[in-house]
This record gives sequence, structure tokens and C-alpha cells, in this order.
Amino acid sequence: MVSWFLRLEQVLNRLALTVAIAMLIVSVSLGFYQVLTRFLFNAPSTWSETLSRATMIWCVFMAAAATFRGGFMMAVEVIYKLVPKRALLALEWFIGLCCLLVLAVLLIYGIQMTQRVSNQMLSALEVSMSWAYAAIPVGSAFAMLAVIARLLAQSFGLEPLGPVHDEAVEQSSAQPVRPASHEESRS
Repeated sequence: MVSWFLRLEQVLNRLALTVAIAMLIVSVSLGFYQVLTRFLFNAPSTWSETLSRATMIWCVFMAAAATFRGGFMMAVEVIYKLVPKRALLALEWFIGLCCLLVLAVLLIYGIQMTQRVSNQMLSALEVSMSWAYAAIPVGSAFAMLAVIARLLAQSFGLEPLGPVHDEAVEQSSAQPVRPASHEESRS
């Protein structure tokens, strides 16, 4: 059952990341278009800035699932170094439950906000604002699945505990750069 859920979550996580990448590409392209129309043609586009902002909101909320899944938004490395190894799973669960609480608040209030603005239109687009606001509950739901999957995978020993990327280990193992001596710099 857990492996089935983890596979489903992996597919959904890839979907969320694909949507985030697509929204980033659209947002950057529209930003470039906005600059061209404003400064090159002296006729600023009325719709591209609004759509660019909405796609960037979707990008951020959809990418949140991948960052939660990797543990990038939950890790404070110094805490992991201070806690004994046997207590790391409890720490992960505490952090995960705090994240789930925040994401649940975002989900509930995101749904309410999306419903509240459904009669308002995005300027220059004549599209309901609810399309932009829907990123909040949708992204929060994907992120909640990612947090649950991370906790399950760590609890069953399928993934390591703690942050995925430890910068402190990288910096201490990196070779120091030796400055060139005065004689070497002349040659």
C-alpha cells in the first residue's frame, strides 16, 4: 500500500514540477514580450503583465510540492546536527506535521479566497481571478501529498533522514584554493 502511494505521489510530483516549469517559461516569455512592447515599440501590452504574474504564482505553488518532497523547505541543518540520530525520525515527523498544518491552512483559506474572487476579472484579460487564486489550494494539496510521502518513505526506511543536501559537508571536504605565488604570477 505504501509503495503504491509513493509511486502515485511520484507521478503527481512530476506533474506538478512539469506544470511549474511550463508556467515559468510562459511567465518569462511574457515578461520579455512586455519589455519589447513597452520599450521597443512604445505600445505597452495591456494583458501580458497580468498573465505573467498569474503564471508566476502557479509556478511557485506547483514547485512547492517538489521542494517539500526533497526536504528543501523543511530542513534547518543545525538542528539535525544537534539532535541524536535515534531522535531524527521524531524530528522529521514534528517538522512534517508543522508543514502539514501550514499547508492545511493555505488549502482551506485558498479555497475560500478562490470562491470569493470568482466574480472578479483579471484586468485586461476578462478571465476570472479565481484561475490565479486556484494555485493556492491546488499547490497546497500537491505539497501536502509530498510531505506525507516523505514522512512515509522515511518511516519505512526507504529514504534517509535529514536534509537531502548538506552544504557544510561539501564546504569542509572542498580543497582550498591555493593562491598563486609571486613568482608563478610573473610567468
